[in-house]
Amino acid sequence: MPDLLRESLAGQLIRYFTKDKIFKYLEEKEGFQCPSGYARCDAPGAASGSSSISSIPGTLLAADVNEKSETEGIQGPDTLLEAGANEKSEEEGSPGPELETASPPPLRATDPASDSSILAKGTEPTSPTSQVLSRMTSRIDLENITTRRDLERAYTDATLRSQVKKAPAQPITPEKTGEGAILVDWYDTNDQENPQNWSFGKKCMVALQIYLYTLAVYLGSAIYTPSAPYVEERFGVSPTAASLGLALYVLGYGIGPLLFAPLSEIPMVGRNPPYIASFGIFVILCVPTALVDNFAGLLVLRFLQGFFGSPCLATGGASIGDLFSLMKVPYGLSLWAAFATCGPALGPIISGFSVPAENWRWALWEILWLAGPVFLIMFFMLPETSSSNILLRRAARLRKLTGNPILKSQAEINQSELKISKILYESLYRPMQIMILDPAILFTGVYTSLVYGIYYSFFEAFRYCGLEEARSRVVYIGSYGFNLGEMGLTFLSISVSVALAIASYWAYMYYIVEPEIITKGLTTPEHRLIPALFASFLLPTGLFIFGWTAKASVHWIVSIIGIGIYSYGVFILLQCVFVYIPISYPQYAASLFAGNDFVRSALASGSILFARPLYLNLGIGPGMSLLAGLTCGCILGIFVLYYFGASLRARSRFTAK
Repeated sequence: MPDLLRESLAGQLIRYFTKDKIFKYLEEKEGFQCPSGYARCDAPGAASGSSSISSIPGTLLAADVNEKSETEGIQGPDTLLEAGANEKSEEEGSPGPELETASPPPLRATDPASDSSILAKGTEPTSPTSQVLSRMTSRIDLENITTRRDLERAYTDATLRSQVKKAPAQPITPEKTGEGAILVDWYDTNDQENPQNWSFGKKCMVALQIYLYTLAVYLGSAIYTPSAPYVEERFGVSPTAASLGLALYVLGYGIGPLLFAPLSEIPMVGRNPPYIASFGIFVILCVPTALVDNFAGLLVLRFLQGFFGSPCLATGGASIGDLFSLMKVPYGLSLWAAFATCGPALGPIISGFSVPAENWRWALWEILWLAGPVFLIMFFMLPETSSSNILLRRAARLRKLTGNPILKSQAEINQSELKISKILYESLYRPMQIMILDPAILFTGVYTSLVYGIYYSFFEAFRYCGLEEARSRVVYIGSYGFNLGEMGLTFLSISVSVALAIASYWAYMYYIVEPEIITKGLTTPEHRLIPALFASFLLPTGLFIFGWTAKASVHWIVSIIGIGIYSYGVFILLQCVFVYIPISYPQYAASLFAGNDFVRSALASGSILFARPLYLNLGIGPGMSLLAGLTCGCILGIFVLYYFGASLRARSRFTAK
């Protein structure tokens, strides 16, 4: 608990105003023994650093680890990577038989105690192999991966780490750059300042805060939906104009990631300041938004709410990735995606009962009541998860302690070469460039935007579909006699389908993907699209069912089932696509996700506006059939991507090769 408070923004402010006298770090406490590699050679009582600092070695492959495991007492991996390891051992001149001799019986990657360092007893602290293995305690940043070989190496590290039970902490020897700087690193393989080494309970607590933050922002979008008819009446505007309160909010959190995503990647900034600063503004904006008595002012404030709430969309996934290894991060990300998907669906459920009972402003106050407590929890208990920022601040403390100016973190060195123009180029121009020039990214962007736009059109479809003689009324009110609150409950079908989708996706990851990576290594990116091939058929199926059964002559549960089928398929599809993108384009993953977020949100914002005339003029059945037809066309596209994706990537200049 003390370290959570110290690492939170509240703790950092307390440290600043007390001049670091409260909530001290290890390096600031009396009796701290500075590791010899970081201490000045002329400092009293400091051991010579020359013998414990090594120049940066090349990254060792799995074969290198196995080759030395017998002589150095390292528990190497089993023949889980035998094919790849033998190939690498030939490249390094290591005979295959030695690899087999040194390999112990296999351990499952899913072993509960396996998420730890792969070092075993008996490894010398200054061994080069020890240095490389200890680096597996930190998950490599995707932007540092430029080749397919780098990506395979990163997954190899994750597999090795997850295959060997937790070992005693081994010191990590600092490295020295060619320019003479000593790189500040984790002190040992179980360093508790490393987010990868936090206890499972602490990781869950941090992840839960990100999940609740995401839920509050996404719920704030569609919670406005039941208020729209009252906004029409209060300000004398058209239904389409009233829908702008939702559309501009969605557009705002689509634009925000283009700014906040690159900002959080700057090591000096980290994840927390953008989170807390922007979310604080979001919470403050809830008050004038609920009080404003001007329609134009309401729309501006709703857009600003979405914009300042967007950092959870921009870097929430990155925060989850900071906590877990490459093998385990899909579980955390899918749960984060579930909160993002269910947030808009839960909004009408909450405000659907309160708005008729009180007034249209009540829904806007409810955003404050949820977001306010979440903000306070984050302000006092959300620690920094960016390893680059953590090590940068550690380097500053060590320089202050030792007076050694050559102590620097790798991120600090990289940051010195960072230019604003490059940040803007990568965040604004690069996503659009890749989307236009790369067919695979263009298709995934169009497909995900389409299904996301259809999802948001439901908030209008549920209002404007129903009896042919009363098309302007809500289907579940006009056709089935539901009140506004009961109509909101129909969105629970989305939450139920997402829960089922998570269960099946986790089972697929646990029983199929993880064992496959262990036995065969990293397969082609297209292999991750297999569940999407099946899910793509569920999208038009669900839309056709909903479109042609949402009428009084058919029981309401049938149309609800259609929505559930569609939502299940969308969730599985998005999970597969969002795994495919970083594996295929690791170096540009952050830019591509920001660009995809913008395109998806822009189309979703537009779909809220075109949904009403679409359903009123065509009817709910033909209107849904039109959208279902578009998703049918995308079925062909996802199969083309699966079968011909490798050749497309071979011709692309952006993929890792």
